[in-house]
Amino acid sequence: MITGKTKLLGVIGHPVEHSLSPLMHNAAIANLGLDYIYLPFPIKPQDLRAAMDGFAAIGVVGFSVTIPHKQAIIPFLGTVQPIAEAVGAVNTVVRKDGQWLGTNTDVPGFVSPLQNLQIDWQQKQVVILGNGGAARAVVAGCTELGCQKIHVVGRNLQRLKEFHQSWENSPLAVNLQVHKWEALRELIPYADLLVNSTPIGMYPKVNESPLSQEEMAELPSGAIAYDLIYTPNPTQFLQQAQTVGAVAIDGLEMLVQQGAVALKMWLDRADVPVDVMRQSLLQYLGR
Repeated sequence: MITGKTKLLGVIGHPVEHSLSPLMHNAAIANLGLDYIYLPFPIKPQDLRAAMDGFAAIGVVGFSVTIPHKQAIIPFLGTVQPIAEAVGAVNTVVRKDGQWLGTNTDVPGFVSPLQNLQIDWQQKQVVILGNGGAARAVVAGCTELGCQKIHVVGRNLQRLKEFHQSWENSPLAVNLQVHKWEALRELIPYADLLVNSTPIGMYPKVNESPLSQEEMAELPSGAIAYDLIYTPNPTQFLQQAQTVGAVAIDGLEMLVQQGAVALKMWLDRADVPVDVMRQSLLQYLGR
């Protein structure tokens, strides 16, 4: 039951109606028996500053940040943690000592299912498709894992150069190389981990993939194909990968794990019911 004492959490974005975050966070909050609620807040870009002032005024404890605010919110924060500065994006904000603190939980979210595989990543090469904001979290995560080489592949040469330059002297992007899309045929045979950080294949364009079947056929059997997209399941990209004997990971676990890290911050708890969060999404998605 919501009362005047109920504490507020939420997610801001535009649009935000599609977000599954309220589902998993409210399931966890109910399981813990806490007087909190997590709400979706549709905030237009021009209203971002006013919304944050309003959140401070009504005592919002913290909130998630999604498109298009992940970069735009940074100037309005009192403190930005180094991981978010390096990635260049904030996806989680918490109220601390009278100011907003921003961080990025996509990095631990991405890494979590890979850490469970008991692999020596220091001997592994990664190929990342795309060089947008999502790719930045993947680069930081792969560096944290200690990957031997990290290859980022994109279509726009100027953006690739800017992407590479933005990581110069950063400890969160060791062993990073960038390549034009045409280099994929040479890179895929050496990819121990192939990550799709592009939106290609996301609902409703479920029959699309960033790779052709011929390109995917170059992937070594037993490699890991990781799609940051979680609907549909499996994506065309993961279906292609499975036909050549790859291990498939979709973006649902990343969504759950990044959310769990955020919820621990907001509630100031060491543990939250991750299984409850995961199960609420699986049930909603009919899996």
